[in-house]
Amino acid sequence: MLTVVAFIVALGLLIAVHEYGHYRVAVACGVKVERFSVGFGKALFRWQPKRQHPGQQTEFVIGAFPLGGFVKMLDEREGPVDPAERHRAFNTQPLRARAAIVAAGPIANLLLAVLLYTAVNWIGVQEPMAVLARPVAASLAERAGVQGGEHVLAAGFDGETAPLQSFEELRWYITRGVLEQRDLQLDIAGESGRGSHELLLPLSQVDTQEVDAQLFRRIGVVAPLTQPEIGEVIAGGAAEREGLQRGDLVRSIGGVPILDGQQLREVIRASIDGDQPRAQRWVLQREGREIELQVSPDVQQDGAALVGRIGAYVGAPPAMVTVRQGAVDGVWKGVVRTWEVSALTLRMFGKMIIGEASLKNLSGPLTIADYAGKSASMGLTQYLSFLALISVSLGILNLMPLPVLDGGHLMYYLWEGLTGKGVSDAWMERLQRGGVALLLVMMSIALFNDVTRLFG
Repeated sequence: MLTVVAFIVALGLLIAVHEYGHYRVAVACGVKVERFSVGFGKALFRWQPKRQHPGQQTEFVIGAFPLGGFVKMLDEREGPVDPAERHRAFNTQPLRARAAIVAAGPIANLLLAVLLYTAVNWIGVQEPMAVLARPVAASLAERAGVQGGEHVLAAGFDGETAPLQSFEELRWYITRGVLEQRDLQLDIAGESGRGSHELLLPLSQVDTQEVDAQLFRRIGVVAPLTQPEIGEVIAGGAAEREGLQRGDLVRSIGGVPILDGQQLREVIRASIDGDQPRAQRWVLQREGREIELQVSPDVQQDGAALVGRIGAYVGAPPAMVTVRQGAVDGVWKGVVRTWEVSALTLRMFGKMIIGEASLKNLSGPLTIADYAGKSASMGLTQYLSFLALISVSLGILNLMPLPVLDGGHLMYYLWEGLTGKGVSDAWMERLQRGGVALLLVMMSIALFNDVTRLFG
């Protein structure tokens, strides 16, 4: 139920803000708005405010189907217009006014993202400290010299670094570095907090075909440092069967010392021979005493590979830090984060178009709904961050030059500005049909990815 409610609230808010951008600028330009609708289909609610801008009699509607919305303006291309109101029709407005009305929707979404990121910065959020776990074996991080236990103090590109506050911020830097094909410079201190030195992650060497959960495994920076502790044990799993208990601290497996939770997870995953489990001697610390157990994991499918699993939460919670910004810094960082996410979104779209990134990175409504529920269950700031990310995506998507989107109409106006005449009705119809077809293809791919990701 939480997932459904969080998804509907997210869609309703983002669509309402988008359409309000169109509506508000249309009213400011003197265009008559006949209907403002959030959702399509049968009207669930409709009302007409008594107090409106002079000359406006807009009907506000909430439709039954929430995946979209529209602002219906007076327009000679859609029906007869009273000559006395012709000056209030959209199609009779100067080019700059029409362009401003169309661009206002995506811009409203980007401004909303700034506000949401600013709110998160002001409220503050609990995030893991930027302390590195033992890297994945043979990964980029291990080859770069990461051993585990290092505290990342600052990060940046091209010789310019900025102080780092949390592990999530480090993940963001890594994502940027991969998509921009730039090497990431880290200023790190050793496990004792002393001996600060520089370390370079050569992210320009990473293949960007699939920017997914496995990306961070290939890089080797998967999770922050945690104690190698056994958490909740699932009934019927290998952990319960072999005698593991919640709170057990794992000291070694098969004679190999275990230093942190990430290393423990990797050792468990690798504890198989082909399609058979590999039994190993575990040395544990339990209630102040040392015990030994022979543990054999279950073999399970993880994507295309077989891995070992024990049926228990592995790793204690990481050390946390409260990340909060002041009044001015919160706004500025909200603007910067919106700009960075917008740039990375555009870059990802571009890479998918030219084949440098996989279309598997497209996500649809099922994935959005899943993340809406997960973020809402984690707390207000996580949900606001999710809303900001989706708001940026909606704004950038609508600016793409597809005829059925706002960006397509802006391309028409660019043509009109350059040539002095609008796109002909015949060409408009052809472009609209092509845009609809392309959009349907994108939606089909995104939905297929959703089903594969969630149920495959």
